[in-house]
Amino acid sequence: MKVKTQSKKVNKAWLNDHVNDTYVKLAQKEGYRARAAYKLKEIDEQLGLIKPGYTVVDLGSTPGAWSQYVRRRLSPSGAAAGQLNGCIISLDILPMEPIEGVTFLNGDFREPEVLERLERALAGRVVDVVVSDMAPNLSGIESADAARIAHLVELAVDFACAHLKPDGALVVKLFHGSGYSDLVNLFKQTFKVVKPLKPKASRDKSSETFLVGMGLKAKS
Repeated sequence: MKVKTQSKKVNKAWLNDHVNDTYVKLAQKEGYRARAAYKLKEIDEQLGLIKPGYTVVDLGSTPGAWSQYVRRRLSPSGAAAGQLNGCIISLDILPMEPIEGVTFLNGDFREPEVLERLERALAGRVVDVVVSDMAPNLSGIESADAARIAHLVELAVDFACAHLKPDGALVVKLFHGSGYSDLVNLFKQTFKVVKPLKPKASRDKSSETFLVGMGLKAKS
């Protein structure tokens, strides 16, 4: 019974923090599906990654807040609907409510067949920016979780190497802990510029952080 009581307390504390969260309130006010939109917004505003006319791939897109942000960036007027100057392809293992102008693919990025569908949807376009908010279901076993996280990041890097323009960019979510330095090294081997960032919208208690790679290094 103590475990249940403790769990209820934790859930109540989380719910209280969530309801009073500045970014949750802002997301509701500005029409974003999740506070995560402000993480990508801060990264983009700091580095100038997403511009009208771009082709952007959003991996791990559900519920769609990052795709919503990208959609507004590619709109001449910054609108959530209407004219769109660019292409957005989003993918997630979970379903996602439609977003005007966004092509959504429902599937597991780890499966070759799903990757082929994504490549078909690109229809020969070269990608300007790949953003990945993908995260595995965490088990609490650090070594296993680190391996799952690393696998998703490695897949995103492989995809970026195959589809990004030479001066394109990749944004991935990862977590401080086991395997973090190896992933930073992978980025440094792959990209000319590597920036680790923790946006203000990322909760202080979370080990979540983001890595941005810009400009692919020439293959040796």
